Amino acid sequence: MSTSGIRALLSPTRPSDIAVVTDRGRRRAIGVEIVIVLVLTFGMSGIYAILSLIEDELRSGGIGNQTIALNQSTSAVDLIDLVRQILAATRLFAIAALAVYLLYRSGVALSRAGVDRAITRRDVAWGAALAAGIGLPGLALYIIARELNINAQVLPSDLTETWWRLPILVLSAIGNAAAEELLVVAYLITRLRQLGWSENRSLLASALLRGSYHLYQGFGGGLGNVVMGLVYGRFYQVTARAWPLVIAHGLIDSVAFVGFALLRDRLGFLT
Repeated sequence: MSTSGIRALLSPTRPSDIAVVTDRGRRRAIGVEIVIVLVLTFGMSGIYAILSLIEDELRSGGIGNQTIALNQSTSAVDLIDLVRQILAATRLFAIAALAVYLLYRSGVALSRAGVDRAITRRDVAWGAALAAGIGLPGLALYIIARELNINAQVLPSDLTETWWRLPILVLSAIGNAAAEELLVVAYLITRLRQLGWSENRSLLASALLRGSYHLYQGFGGGLGNVVMGLVYGRFYQVTARAWPLVIAHGLIDSVAFVGFALLRDRLGFLT
């Protein structure tokens, strides 16, 4: 990578058409909006995750003796379970839509926020590269954290074996990806830019938020997601493209969810 490329990664230039808001009333409104959005979504999830981590650490054996299922059945009645799984995914897509809508309503060009309608082949290629670059080190970090007894045993899928299990796992993976990347990265970083936050400061805020709501998995899950947030957030700041992040996240979660569901008996080394 060239010197200019390294410099761009360390201190990217804010896109010129995402202007800093100087009007005091509008700045206050943006701040209030951010707080409300985070309380309704991932900010509150972060607080719950921190409390869950503290509670698990106070239990016998600490977080390392706990087991957490990311996707689990919610009813013994198959149809009710299916509807609940669809509703959970719908909520995630609604969070993603809210992030995009609020940017649109604020007058930010969606193309500059990286969420325009066109998903290019380049977006797909970058998404696959980011998935590989984060997914494999993330798996290694999980194994190390388990060995150190600082992470819970995470079961990517604990759904009942039904005909709709695999499609729902993929839908959940895409929903998670859309909600997190469009709100925690595209929305939050863009809004903080409007408030005049530096690129590094807004990047850190986004990454710490991502790490916070994964702390229920343990310290390894929190740290791994902070690193993921730093990489994904910087990619977004440099390229102004959010779709590669959604694709990458969706691929990682799809492989984890579906792979575990199909190969659970052969993945004992992960537990």
